[in-house]
Amino acid sequence: MAEVTGMLDVARLEEAVAAGRVDTVLMAFTDLYGRFMGKRLDAGFFLDNAVSEGTHACDYLLTADMEMEPVQGYRLANWTRGYGDFHLAPDLSTLRRLSWQEKTAMVLCDVRHNASHDLVAEAPRSILRRQLEGLRGMGFEAMAASELEYYLFEDPYRQAAAKNYHDLTPAGGYIEDYHVLQGFREEGFQGAVRRHLRDSGVPVESSKGEWGPGQHELNVRYCDVLTMADRHCVYKECLKEVAEQMGLSVTFMAKYAAELAGSSCHVHLSLWRDRGNAFAGTGGPDTFSDVFRWFLGGWLTHLAETMVFYAPTINSYKRYRAESWAPTGIAWSLDNRTAGFRVVGQGNGCRIECRVPGADCNPYLAYAAALAAGMDGIRRRTEPPSAFDGNLYAAGDVPQVPGSLGEAVELFEASEFCRESFGAEVVEHYAHFFRTEDGKYREAVTDWERKRYFERI
Repeated sequence: MAEVTGMLDVARLEEAVAAGRVDTVLMAFTDLYGRFMGKRLDAGFFLDNAVSEGTHACDYLLTADMEMEPVQGYRLANWTRGYGDFHLAPDLSTLRRLSWQEKTAMVLCDVRHNASHDLVAEAPRSILRRQLEGLRGMGFEAMAASELEYYLFEDPYRQAAAKNYHDLTPAGGYIEDYHVLQGFREEGFQGAVRRHLRDSGVPVESSKGEWGPGQHELNVRYCDVLTMADRHCVYKECLKEVAEQMGLSVTFMAKYAAELAGSSCHVHLSLWRDRGNAFAGTGGPDTFSDVFRWFLGGWLTHLAETMVFYAPTINSYKRYRAESWAPTGIAWSLDNRTAGFRVVGQGNGCRIECRVPGADCNPYLAYAAALAAGMDGIRRRTEPPSAFDGNLYAAGDVPQVPGSLGEAVELFEASEFCRESFGAEVVEHYAHFFRTEDGKYREAVTDWERKRYFERI
């Protein structure tokens, strides 16, 4: 495999530090929302100590809400237990330069218990690692790619917040799907982030305008699924920080505005064995293997009960609307963008594109859910229904995606499959997390309510 630009090993980091090209190492992991949490270490201290010994972070970080308030009701960490530390163990295979930050490198960490150094089961990267262990036990590896969409605005983040996110100026003035002219107008940002990602260990394929004013999609090259989840998180951080540097803002909300297209994270996934694509059939370019059918059958079967891992916020569910380019029905099709599962490619390029996740998903959880469901399908030899042909939005007899976070949490919490696949402690932890998020929304009074009821009720 070709060397990836921007990746480092310890020897190269030592050289960069000695030459004065790197003086800071960011050690990071994602919280439940998928946001990076961590510390900036002096590079010399990192090399002398943290390479071998890791570092520590407060365990409340896997129980805090979006505002960083510690939420009670978790077994993992709470006031009664005193909010101690986790151990952060650097995964040195993720060590990279961050080209958009001055003299800075980054390494992603596995979250471990402080005393035993066992993986914390509830940490997002641990959840994906557990599924990959099961997959390797079946003789497969998974290759994946995330297709992320986002909106770009001319308003800086703090100005956007001061305006309560109203009347923001999108980078484009009209729907720019594949428009080369509008892509040129935004190239100052889009080109910069393509180059920064390329130079920071996230190889890029392309970028293009999407189906909204100021909406874009940037695709990175496929790779093994754990590396892709890591790259997905670096990608989002890069775009937000470069937007900050340029006096712009970018959002990965699944549904930024009711009248505009949502932002998705289309997940492309295939299983490989003996250096070949295990999904491809042997009867010709358009045939599929038993492994493909069973994996797809399991993925379809368990989509609704794992929906919280694809659509984790209140806002996520506002994206699923007819003729919106977001799926509403749980069905599969051949190269059909009305379906939740779109099968594309041939031979070693054969893959399943799941169009259900939004751009707000935590990739470790989304990929873990997909692998767990697909492996169950292989074990049980679950046959998928026939491929759907036509406009799935108009189909009346197809199972639908859950309509709200509350509904999705109930399915997740009641699922025996989820307890078997992820562990009872993980289901309990995340059910509490998603119920807390849902509860915060139910308590809120929105602009919609004031506009509708203030005078006329």
